Amino acid sequence: MSTAERNKATFRRLHEAMNSRDPELISKAIDEGLAPDVRIGTPLPVDATGAEAQKQVWAMLLSAFPDLHVEIEDLIAEDDKLVSRNTVTGTHLGTFMGVPATGRRITWNEIFIFRFTNNQITETNGVVNVATQMRQLGLLPE
Repeated sequence: MSTAERNKATFRRLHEAMNSRDPELISKAIDEGLAPDVRIGTPLPVDATGAEAQKQVWAMLLSAFPDLHVEIEDLIAEDDKLVSRNTVTGTHLGTFMGVPATGRRITWNEIFIFRFTNNQITETNGVVNVATQMRQLGLLPE
């Protein structure tokens, strides 16, 4: 199996755990799939760094969107890099970025680039369509 295929398999295991919505399974998958000191190049609404930051982000997301689902639209891997373009959906049932639950079902897009070392993610950079999130939560005009 090539490095790119191995990295895809690692990412898919992580993705399946995220979509399980099981905090224990997600935490375990993060511990296995991400280096403890993973460099995260996307601004996050938490104070932690590395793999711990990812755990906190997922806890926050699942608190706000208990039915959160990430659909992979494209998954491209070459050598030590992997790109995932996703569509994310969820029902806003808890506070998210200071916004109390609205009960609205929202959908947003995101793209992430991951760098792998020894079959673990060691760097992430992503773009999340926050403007779309804010519009759907009623914070920006349509």
